Amino acid sequence: MKVSAPLLLSLALLSRSIAAEIPGLIPLWPGAAPGSEKLTIAEKVTERSTDPAKHDRIYTQIVTPSLLVHRPEHPNGVAVIVAPGGGYLRIVIDKEGPDTSAWLNRLGVTAFVLKYRLPGEGHAHGEDVALQDAQRAVRVIRAHAAEWGLDPARVGFIGYSAGGHLAASLEFFSDKSIYAPVDDADQLSARPDFSVLGYALAGAKGTRPASLDGLSAQQRLMWKYKIEATPGVKYPPAFILQADDDPTVNPQDAATIYLALKQNGTPAEMHVFRHGGHGFGIRDAKGPVTLWPELCADWMKEIGVLH
Repeated sequence: MKVSAPLLLSLALLSRSIAAEIPGLIPLWPGAAPGSEKLTIAEKVTERSTDPAKHDRIYTQIVTPSLLVHRPEHPNGVAVIVAPGGGYLRIVIDKEGPDTSAWLNRLGVTAFVLKYRLPGEGHAHGEDVALQDAQRAVRVIRAHAAEWGLDPARVGFIGYSAGGHLAASLEFFSDKSIYAPVDDADQLSARPDFSVLGYALAGAKGTRPASLDGLSAQQRLMWKYKIEATPGVKYPPAFILQADDDPTVNPQDAATIYLALKQNGTPAEMHVFRHGGHGFGIRDAKGPVTLWPELCADWMKEIGVLH
């Protein structure tokens, strides 16, 4: 059936009007987040930049995880959650959130920057809270997809460094039950449709201890969510980027994640750049590593996310 031009225009305008109704800031949980009910700490924001035109804020003591929405001018229905890094000790949103969102917006993608809880700040089962928030973020977006003009089958996740490990954890453990359902959204799948893993940690190394008791929450997280393939499970397609001279995350972590995906036949693309260091994202990328967003956009077209 041929669709008339006026009808196409009406549908496009309707999509834009629906998308415009997405709240600017979306709390993930209807009440206290699971495991954070008894906490009395207040969120702390520390500005590291002395340049008034450039923010470099550090977020800690997070008890109310949320999604900050960046809307494109011409939305195409794709949604991507962005998880900045910070070593699971802090979240440095300004370094990897706004520029990534601006790039996604230029592609027509609606970006949701995730402010997730940190393991060592007093939450019950602190090793689980970041993944709880990531799972919940995917479910909340899917639950409101029709209302917000989004496609529930094109929900992706981008993470950097510790946020990259969180993205990989969601990739490999999206179906792991780690919190009690709080509403109908929790009946939906938390599995992302695709993932982008930037200089992502792959988890703990060495011989697994007989018990995780006595370890810090960060250490327990690295062991509990060590990236390893479960035989027979096919994971969402992934795009992996890494600098070979990264002084913080060993490039072998990227290879570990790639091989775990390929072990079960999951489509994956990996780019290891000679130079780039750690934490380059988009804002601080220099030289050939600046090509990664273009390569990633081409990959999203190849896997059918961008039309």
